[in-house]
Amino acid sequence: MIHLTIDGVSVQAEEGMTILEAAKAANIRIPTLCYLKEVSNIGSCRVCVVEVDEMEKLTASCNTLVRDGMSVRTKTDKVVRSRRMALDLILSHHNLVCFSCPSNGVCELQEVCHECGITESSYQSVRSPGIEVPAVEDNPFLGYRPDLCIHCQRCINTCANVSGCNAIKLTSRGIFRTIETPFGKNWKQTECESCGNCAEACPTGAIYKKEAKTYRSWEIQRVRTTCPHCAVGCQYDLLVKNNKLVGAQGVDGPSNGGRLCVKGRFGSYKFVMSDDRLTDPLIKDRATGKFRKASWDEALDLVASKFMALKRQYGADSLAGFACSRSTNEDIYMVQKMVRTCFGTNNTDNCARVCHSASVEGLAKTLGSGAMTNPIYDITHDVEAILLIGSNPEEAHPVVGMQIREAVRKGAKLIVVDPRDIGLTRQADIHLKLRPGTNIAFANGMCHIFIKEGLIDEKFIAERTEGFQALKKIVKDYTPERVAKICNIDPDDLRAAARIYATAKTAPIIYCLGVTEHSTGTEGVMSMSNMAMMVGKLGRKGCGVNPLRGQNNVQGACDMGASPTQYPGYQPVTNPEIRAKFEKAWGVPLPSEVGLHATDVFPAAIRGEIKGLYICGEDPVVTDPDTHHVIKALSALDFLVVQELFMTETALLADVVLPGRSYAEKDGTFTNTERRVQRVRKAVTLPGNSRLDTDILCDLMRRMGYNQPNLSAAEIFNEMASLTPSFYGISYERLENEPTKSLQWPCTDKYHSGTSIMHTGKFTRGLGLFYPTVYTPAQELPDKEYPLMLTTGRILYHYNTRAMTGKTEGLMEIAGHSFIEINTKDAEHLGIRQGERITVSSRRGSITSEARISDKTNPGECWMPFHFPDGDCNWLTNAALDQFARIPEYKVCACRIEKLPEEQAYDKKGKYVTQKMIADQWHKKMNKSVQKMMRR
Repeated sequence: MIHLTIDGVSVQAEEGMTILEAAKAANIRIPTLCYLKEVSNIGSCRVCVVEVDEMEKLTASCNTLVRDGMSVRTKTDKVVRSRRMALDLILSHHNLVCFSCPSNGVCELQEVCHECGITESSYQSVRSPGIEVPAVEDNPFLGYRPDLCIHCQRCINTCANVSGCNAIKLTSRGIFRTIETPFGKNWKQTECESCGNCAEACPTGAIYKKEAKTYRSWEIQRVRTTCPHCAVGCQYDLLVKNNKLVGAQGVDGPSNGGRLCVKGRFGSYKFVMSDDRLTDPLIKDRATGKFRKASWDEALDLVASKFMALKRQYGADSLAGFACSRSTNEDIYMVQKMVRTCFGTNNTDNCARVCHSASVEGLAKTLGSGAMTNPIYDITHDVEAILLIGSNPEEAHPVVGMQIREAVRKGAKLIVVDPRDIGLTRQADIHLKLRPGTNIAFANGMCHIFIKEGLIDEKFIAERTEGFQALKKIVKDYTPERVAKICNIDPDDLRAAARIYATAKTAPIIYCLGVTEHSTGTEGVMSMSNMAMMVGKLGRKGCGVNPLRGQNNVQGACDMGASPTQYPGYQPVTNPEIRAKFEKAWGVPLPSEVGLHATDVFPAAIRGEIKGLYICGEDPVVTDPDTHHVIKALSALDFLVVQELFMTETALLADVVLPGRSYAEKDGTFTNTERRVQRVRKAVTLPGNSRLDTDILCDLMRRMGYNQPNLSAAEIFNEMASLTPSFYGISYERLENEPTKSLQWPCTDKYHSGTSIMHTGKFTRGLGLFYPTVYTPAQELPDKEYPLMLTTGRILYHYNTRAMTGKTEGLMEIAGHSFIEINTKDAEHLGIRQGERITVSSRRGSITSEARISDKTNPGECWMPFHFPDGDCNWLTNAALDQFARIPEYKVCACRIEKLPEEQAYDKKGKYVTQKMIADQWHKKMNKSVQKMMRR
């Protein structure tokens, strides 16, 4: 510790702290403008200057390190005069239009000027009188007013150091320095991701969120909540004005550190207030296929009587119920409880079945717990290397992507293993652009090199694992040359990747759906564990095996027991003692046989074995592979109920549709990808007859004969925690009072602080298991009829089916239609031009989409996002299932690309058909008819 005095007060500070940090720790106020902690300390504004003994000139406190014995004075006449002069000069460039400025009331310049007694500049304005500087605001979300800019450069440093985009520049125009923002007419061609972190950093109203023009700071209430999109679990405040959501503002949460992406900041609230929201229960007349509005009593009576009649006639296992991975933990818990207590079956599941069920199965088999081993901060800060496999976090988990960019900027080596050129490949030390479906061959090749080059951790293997010899025998045959042929990569690049990962002191494996969504997805996950265990990179800081969950509460949906094989907390339904515990708590006998996985329910429905299905919040018609197959299955049901916010494609097939509420209209919890349980809080109450999802479920359960009282979210969580050892120590009271407002499970009692890093000292299963994985090709490979390999994924600006993000006009302006990426050589061979609409076909169907030609994919391979109805790639994808997790093989299927016939490719004016294709027009008609019916 360093001892110094500030304004005569004795202060202790850690070595490496600045004067500003030491003063703040001692509650001594020093005003700043250009400073942002760990982001910007250039000292350009000169507002934070202080006087230091033995220093002739005033010094900026934001970038001057403390020294032992230093004497600092922050309020001398010399300091005050200097600050006032700095502010006087700043105001001479600043247009004092405070009343019309969107930052009025939250302007830091305004605050500091008030503190220092400055109201206007004594200097003549450098701006020409009568000439207004136009705002730059072609971007749908963000604008820039040069006349309000004070050149503090916080936006530049935030864009570079926080977002990692480097899209804002400092330029010169004559004798003046100016800030060049990417919000002009060519904004779509810039590196800007429209995240808005720069606007939050701006101390004035120079860079602003356009939405901020609609409110003033004193008019709004802030409600702390968790983002409803991906599973990073970003914390932010919803901004509420007159019971309406008007914005979102990032806060310093454990996983986001104040950052937000474009979806979190701008796409997280407009859908809540959309005119397309369902407001009343709907019952379909099967004779006409049309819905009519119904009362809650009529709708719930019908649902209860139908399900109970089917149960009596066909047995409990003729029914099934799916929970939603976007819902709160409390909603999900009640869905699986309803299925088990009322339906009397274990036929319950959630959409993790089609994304990360392989992670749950694979990591549970090898490590004993099917979850991310390390926190996000831990694997993106102070690490020597990152092994990124089958994951595009800049698009799918943008705030993690920002933190990986920061790690690389600070010196971490990056290995990208992905069939496409993703954004991070530009910063990668090595990009292994492997053939889709060859992850296991890659991992076995890495293990082969570890062993051959003596890179394994023999002590770790001997003391903490089992099965090493069996795996060693298998990987002996996976030489770099053999793996290179399988994966279509350079063997020397494989060797280099293995050496970087194995020799780094801290190096996490981070993976996503590129590993799991295969017919060998579970074994692919287990091969990730094999690599980490072989070099001893588990159970310690900056390492581990870390799946990035896709949706906001995929982890929670699995934790809550929405699984045909497990109760909450991954407790097996086949264990008599565990089953007896739940029977005692719930008061009814429970089924002892495992249920059907969601992906097995659909073929069972086609066979006539599943008669009734309750879907809470999922849209499998859009999200599941082989859409023809899903529609056929749902149409074969005797009775289908959908609980939803919007009239989705799945809801259109339902017999009854029940309107639920969004995350902003309820209390609850989400569990993010790092096992962190965080609060969701009610922000608004909307008009209409929708009900809390848990109240709908409880009411329905009573009508089916189970005495389930309506419970608050906190009461439901307490019931779940009382039955779930890994959650036993978590409660709403603790979540409110913990410093991070969150806890990571396992948290086994009320004094337990939660578990940051899993498997320290000992694996959950005891010894870590090396699983002998063998490479098996994908179920469907290209042939003469379908010569190309198709894989799918996400883009930055949308989330799954666009049910939420599609309601934000700006996101649709940036990315509003389907496309397919085709390799340059393939496009040349097929005679396809950039932007041309084409036909894409597989053995399961055909769609049209827009061609985007590049070398992002290898020759013979193409890629599509799955967000858009005008070209939904899930009409094409293969429903081949993994043997363990029953997860579909989204990432590999054979396809054919063809030019459209001339009469289809052009409109009457001779232009290529625009992006608003038949599906979009159909959606508009459907929404209009539903809203018209609602009004009636």
